[in-house]
Amino acid sequence: MSSERCEVAIVGAGPYGLSVAAHLGASTVSPHLRVFGEPMSFWRKNMPMGMWLRSPWSASNLSDPDRRHTLDAYEHARGVPIQRPIPLEDFIDYGRWFQAQARVEVDSRTVRRVEPSDAGFAVWLDDDEQIRADVVIVAAGIGAFAARPPRLAEFPSALVSHSSDHGDLTRFKNHSVAVVGGGQSAIESAVLLKEAGADVEVLARGSEIRWLGRSAGLHRFAGRILYAPSDVGPAGVSWIVAAPGAFRKIPRPIQDPLAKRCIRAAASGWLVPRIEGVRITTATTIESARTNSHVELGLSDGTKREVDHVLLATGFAVDIKRYGFLGESLLAQIERVNGFPRLGRAFESSVPGLYFVGAPASWSFGPLARFVAGADYAARAVSRSVGRRVGRSR
Repeated sequence: MSSERCEVAIVGAGPYGLSVAAHLGASTVSPHLRVFGEPMSFWRKNMPMGMWLRSPWSASNLSDPDRRHTLDAYEHARGVPIQRPIPLEDFIDYGRWFQAQARVEVDSRTVRRVEPSDAGFAVWLDDDEQIRADVVIVAAGIGAFAARPPRLAEFPSALVSHSSDHGDLTRFKNHSVAVVGGGQSAIESAVLLKEAGADVEVLARGSEIRWLGRSAGLHRFAGRILYAPSDVGPAGVSWIVAAPGAFRKIPRPIQDPLAKRCIRAAASGWLVPRIEGVRITTATTIESARTNSHVELGLSDGTKREVDHVLLATGFAVDIKRYGFLGESLLAQIERVNGFPRLGRAFESSVPGLYFVGAPASWSFGPLARFVAGADYAARAVSRSVGRRVGRSR
């Protein structure tokens, strides 16, 4: 087993990992940096082909220090207009283009384990090579956090799966599928399944599907005043959420309800014409389930369903314990709240030199951290902090 040292190791090469790397690579104290993971892998492997981004154009940029490598710049460079909403395939290509433009070198190996060591952290890779790092930045995304209702969690994946388990839904052609959930993932998955030739029903817990943008009056006439470019949260609240440094100072009894309101299950209004023909049953939950060659569901309204497959579009529940690469001795040192790490103002955890960006940072910095739009704030804050740390150690 070989061992080498770097100053900073980034775990993950999605929008947050690439953005943080771009800032660190351009900082005045540029550290010896290693980025691990396959670029944009979650978007390539765990999002369905044909998907469009819910985030608007202005909220879908990755971040570099001078804001040169934007979606506008990418569209200009490729010479072909990009559709709005943004197709998944174009966003993935944009991420790769950003990586090349920002000159972010990525090691595609997987980080298997991170443990504290005398001089920072020991990072084991999937080929058993060990790296010694002074700083570790966790940008590993949400894949590990897929939420599965207990009644269905232990069923075989051939019968019950999570929406993030599939990059291609065409395999369900001529199958009957129950989609569980009432948000963007559920509705768009149902649309893509229907368009692939499946017989689909949506089972939603809420009393109705919340459609975003059905009444676009506010966005059309006062959007720039009432909504921040990130477009996370309702009118007015959007600007508070767009400033994570200020949002984190709001008293928790006020902060938590605001955050919850910003991430309520909802689907984009542009899906409405495409959902026609899909049965949607609201105000229902699954009370029982059993399998034979199919899945038999007993619903709270007393009715039953028998389907070939159940697709769980039930979101993600952050619990960093589910990051399999965080060693037990390291987890024991991380101060946590309901599965989230408690972070300082520069995204640093209670373990000096260990940072978290993306969804795990949302308890400390608000709902913007759950979206691509939060990468800019996180990358700037982390790069400043890490730059100072590296400068002192040198």
